[in-house]
Amino acid sequence: MFTGLVEKTGKVRRVTWSAGLVVEIGFSPWDRPLEKGESVAVNGVCLTVADRSSDRFTADVLLETARRTSIASLKPGDAVNLERALRAGDPMGGHIVQGHVDKACTVASVTPRGRDFRMTVSCGRALAAMCVEKGSVAVDGVSLTITGVGPDWFSVDVIPTTARDTTLGRRRAGDVVNIETDVIGKYLRKPDGGTGVTEQMLADAGFL
Repeated sequence: MFTGLVEKTGKVRRVTWSAGLVVEIGFSPWDRPLEKGESVAVNGVCLTVADRSSDRFTADVLLETARRTSIASLKPGDAVNLERALRAGDPMGGHIVQGHVDKACTVASVTPRGRDFRMTVSCGRALAAMCVEKGSVAVDGVSLTITGVGPDWFSVDVIPTTARDTTLGRRRAGDVVNIETDVIGKYLRKPDGGTGVTEQMLADAGFL
């Protein structure tokens, strides 16, 4: 589990296809060295460290992950957002982020708003239905507050610190970003045709 508070940015060193996709990411060393087998969110995608040194790690990427996210389109030199998995006792900022990306979506527009900027993302009707104004969403692994929702889009406002310390400050219209909607909303909505959580269910369980 992650919080969407990016710890640092890294750079793609290699992207190779053999029997599957393998990415190598370089980074400035953490105070606590990476361990083989631990989870790291790369642009919001939960990946397992397969090999590592003090300033790099490699990860195998599932074909499903390559299909659903922007990981397969990374190139050497690309900057990526990095966050290590939350440990028991760590501060819980941001919101609950699983690293399970729903969809890679296109940035529709980036509009300056004083020192901040507003990013609008075309996400399709299914994902827009999962978005709630003033709720949370992860964009390339960054926890953000939704400032507007339409039939097939949502918008977020990005402060200067986030723009500077993550890759979002470099995003422009037409770029592809990984989107993970709020996990709580997924269970409440249950968009697979089920009824989701209803008022009657809550009453029957003693919550109302």
